Amino acid sequence: MNTKEILIDNINLPYELVLSGLSFRGFSGEQDYAHILEIINATKTIDKIERSDTLEDIARYYEHLHNSDPYKDMLFAEMNGQVIAYSRVEWNINDDGEWLGFHLCFLHPEWRRKGIGRAMLRYNEVRLRRIAEELIEAGQIQTSTTCYFEVFTSDSEVGKDALILNEGYQAVRFAFSMQRSLLEPIEITPMPPVLEIRSSLSEHYRTIWDASQEAFRDHWGFVPAPEEEYQRWLKEPIFNPHLWKVAWDGDQVAGMVLNFVDEKENEEYSRKRGYTEGISVRRPWRRQGLARALLTRSLQMFKDMGMTEAALGVDTQNLNGALRLYESVGFRPYKRYTTYRKPLQIAGE
Repeated sequence: MNTKEILIDNINLPYELVLSGLSFRGFSGEQDYAHILEIINATKTIDKIERSDTLEDIARYYEHLHNSDPYKDMLFAEMNGQVIAYSRVEWNINDDGEWLGFHLCFLHPEWRRKGIGRAMLRYNEVRLRRIAEELIEAGQIQTSTTCYFEVFTSDSEVGKDALILNEGYQAVRFAFSMQRSLLEPIEITPMPPVLEIRSSLSEHYRTIWDASQEAFRDHWGFVPAPEEEYQRWLKEPIFNPHLWKVAWDGDQVAGMVLNFVDEKENEEYSRKRGYTEGISVRRPWRRQGLARALLTRSLQMFKDMGMTEAALGVDTQNLNGALRLYESVGFRPYKRYTTYRKPLQIAGE
């Protein structure tokens, strides 16, 4: 038995659960990617989550995890040997110095309301508490560090919302998915003086990435992206610099809209949608109409490409007025997301 197999032995759930044929195990390697994809596909229709994943997408994502070791931080539930659920945890420290223990769980609809999701949630909390304690012992965080469990859900995941609230979590932040028809008129607004939009070449990618990271530091709960995330970004199928609208002031990036089209998603949901995401403006160039100018040009570009709608996500409490901006150019909310947190109490505190 190798080390990775030893790590998944003797899983004990902190919740009494007795179902004939039910068992739990850890991550078994790349062969589990297919099980992950099967569970995601089984849940997305009933949960009204629009996504189009492939096995290659799952593999690419897991090849670039950060602060999450699948062999230690995943749990799989099986019924008579068939995978019916999986969960995973990861942790980060945000710019406010808070330690965030994030966890997720996907459970096949046929096996819901039987206590399995609750058991896996509590197991995730035990694992995250252990990670926090190990980090304190290693001197990477202090006993005085504010620590939270964190989960994320949409308004269509009613059962998950109820479970999370029953387990003592509180809503701390809201976000919208927004959509705009491209059949409606688009008013192109002027660019601020001096700034110009340039083509994004490979030698610009790191500069654009770093500028985006700097701009988003002002956003709530910002967590600096590790190198793994940058490398994953470069390999995403939706990575298409030809669609970006990036404004430059000399050799400085002033702001951007990192547009993309998800062809797989458009095919699955029979639509022609472009995403106006990654919208950011660095501090020296804010309040000059730059975001609006880049966004309206992005909308026109997608319309010229034959797209019929555009979409984006927004933090509803964004301090820079992002929600008002998007509404003013025709975007309307169609789905709400909630970030929940619960204080993590470290033993001995």
